[in-house]
Amino acid sequence: MSETLQMIFSNVEGRNATISVLNPDSELTALEVEGVMDSILTKNVFNTTGGDLVSKVRAQVVSRTVDVVSEF
Repeated sequence: MSETLQMIFSNVEGRNATISVLNPDSELTALEVEGVMDSILTKNVFNTTGGDLVSKVRAQVVSRTVDVVSEF
């Protein structure tokens, strides 16, 4: 199973933009993720097609399991 941390922000145009991190530390806390998201907003290092990131929307860990049905 693979996991991805998705940090979702709103940009200037009001659209969502996602920054994904593969295989995040399993002991990562909500407080740590919020701190990273705050830092991303403060440093303004990412630009999207909808402009700068302006606010946090949510953070989530997405788990993905692949079951091979048939392999040729």
